[in-house]
Amino acid sequence: MEVHCQKIIPAIKTMKDFEKFLASSYRYGVLLEVHISQLKSVFHYARQHEKKLIVHADLIQGLSHDEHAAEYLCQEFRPYALISTKGNVIMKAKQKKVLAIQRVFLFDSHALEKSYQLIEKTQPDCIEVIPGAMPHMIGEVKERTGKPIYAGGLIRTVDDVERALEAGAVAVTTSNKELWKYYEGR
Repeated sequence: MEVHCQKIIPAIKTMKDFEKFLASSYRYGVLLEVHISQLKSVFHYARQHEKKLIVHADLIQGLSHDEHAAEYLCQEFRPYALISTKGNVIMKAKQKKVLAIQRVFLFDSHALEKSYQLIEKTQPDCIEVIPGAMPHMIGEVKERTGKPIYAGGLIRTVDDVERALEAGAVAVTTSNKELWKYYEGR
């Protein structure tokens, strides 16, 4: 999944965040926690500003978190990618030719093994590892799956970003606007 050398992919949680994203030089952003009623205008403005949106399908308010919701998002809005923890959402995105990013939570060894089993079944295009502030796990997941890795969650400093990238992440997703500002144009 190409993100045009963006080390940071802004994670957009509010409409103010969305406005900052639109005004930025970033081309790709992750849409979080938006209400279904806002999707039409959000995609309209994103396209006007030549931005590509990665939609976190599990966090759209007012929309179920299943394959039917994924189908609706893919057909109605054609996002650049969908992120989900749910295998049926990942498989629907792939069926609809939208990039699929499997979100994996690193709670413990058991959860990680279950995630590997799900990844084997769904074959997502990419994986987002949460928390991303665990560089040694980024390398392990990348090696075990052979998939591009995004790091997200609990990344608070430039050093956290750099360690995640050095460990093999292709980019870091973050809602930290100080990190957006620091990496913009780099």
